[in-house]
Amino acid sequence: MSGNFVIGVDIGTTSTKSVLFHTSGKLVASCGMEYPLFSPKPGVAEQDPEQIFAAVVGTIKQVVSDSGIDPSDVVCVSFSSAMHSLIAVDAQGQPLTACMTWADNRSARWTERIREEMNGHRLYLRTGTPLHPMSPLSKLTWLRHEEQELFAKAHKFISIKEYVFYKLFKRYVIDYSIASATGLFHLERLTWDEEALQVAGVTADKLSEPVPTTRAMTGLDPAWAKQMNLPESVPFVVGASDGVLSNLGVNAIDPGTVAVTIGTSGAIRTVTDRPVTDPKGRIFCYALTERHWVIGGPVNNGGMIFRWVRDQLCAAEMETAVRLGRDPYDILTEIASRVKPGAGGLIFHPYLTGERAPLWDANARGSFFGLGLHHKKEHMIRAVLEGVIFNLYTVFMALQELIGQPGKIQATGGFARSELWRQMMADIFDREVYVPESVESSCLGAAILGLYALGEVDSLHVVSRMVGASHHHAPNQDYVPIYRDLSRIYVRISRLMKEEYGEIAAFQRKYL
Repeated sequence: MSGNFVIGVDIGTTSTKSVLFHTSGKLVASCGMEYPLFSPKPGVAEQDPEQIFAAVVGTIKQVVSDSGIDPSDVVCVSFSSAMHSLIAVDAQGQPLTACMTWADNRSARWTERIREEMNGHRLYLRTGTPLHPMSPLSKLTWLRHEEQELFAKAHKFISIKEYVFYKLFKRYVIDYSIASATGLFHLERLTWDEEALQVAGVTADKLSEPVPTTRAMTGLDPAWAKQMNLPESVPFVVGASDGVLSNLGVNAIDPGTVAVTIGTSGAIRTVTDRPVTDPKGRIFCYALTERHWVIGGPVNNGGMIFRWVRDQLCAAEMETAVRLGRDPYDILTEIASRVKPGAGGLIFHPYLTGERAPLWDANARGSFFGLGLHHKKEHMIRAVLEGVIFNLYTVFMALQELIGQPGKIQATGGFARSELWRQMMADIFDREVYVPESVESSCLGAAILGLYALGEVDSLHVVSRMVGASHHHAPNQDYVPIYRDLSRIYVRISRLMKEEYGEIAAFQRKYL
């Protein structure tokens, strides 16, 4: 082996993190840098690409410095990145726009037109990207029609990772994973999809060159190499998207193993050996390598819902937490644990910010259903926690329809710190739940993919030697039938409410 260390870089929505690992998987040094998300008006969710690039350079420099290693011992730097971003650049590679993130909803109207008038479902079946304003297909179509002068001026349309690699290597490349999240990429052919390009109004030369996620780039710009304290010769592996690399980083790459993540938002994903899309359009399909594909669904509403409960319904409990010097979330979960599973027949739909999977409906709105005089605050808190898990379970059911019965669950994210929530997941899913020891899953996944790309390891399954389990929960069979009955009601309500979601969202836009 040419060196003993590898750096995994994760370009996220709110921060970039670089982690330096020993090739055994041991974390040696890590550094994160945050940057703002700009929302000057409704629907806008943008970032400054230069701030993100500075965070990439700065965090890499910091982990090399903090670790005290010889920079020549770095085998490679490998990348993970958030999906669905879009930047228009000129012929010199200078941004003409800010970086539009996955959360930017300005293309919502054009998303519906693509769905209804432009063979949207057929495009999804080939590209694997659900129809939603997050998709670069939608963003480009909106720019084409609503920002015509800017659209015509653009030399290229790229993602944030492509922007970083162009700055470092002066080449426009996009990995199959990020490309498969654009709505413009043919999953079977691994090329840009001609019909999708026509809808977006671009030609292939306006986009980057698609390359495997294992593509190693050399010839690092000397000035940036010096800034990062790295040799110019160190390979930079293009890598993949954060979601698929999180699956790798938590050892959820075997058939039947499902990764569930709940942070601010959430996601559920599993790996297949071929592209799989859903006739009902409920799931995504993104590339990890040419032989590994990740299918699943992202949900908008995860831990942010618990924060909403804390801030809006639990002022007294917050005061108690401050007085006792305790985490308010611990107090809230203790309160919820006093209530039996099922929250006394109270169901909460957590669609406070619309919803992606499985509804793909930006108009969806949250609700309590089944409220009675016997319900107290503790029932509402428990119903909220259960509602977040029920929502993920509906995506899990879609996966079951497509690939059969998944087995165990590898669970990560902030929620995994709660024993109550972990057990709740085991009971609702009726599956064993494991919590991996690794907390930097996307960075570790990127690092492993980088080692694999360079032939330093012969299989992605080396992750099994790097990731242990810190918690394990088996389903309580006394509670499984309770949750099964409630889940059927939960699903029926969300389906029946589609028209009403649209009407109440229109009311809110009109009067709020």
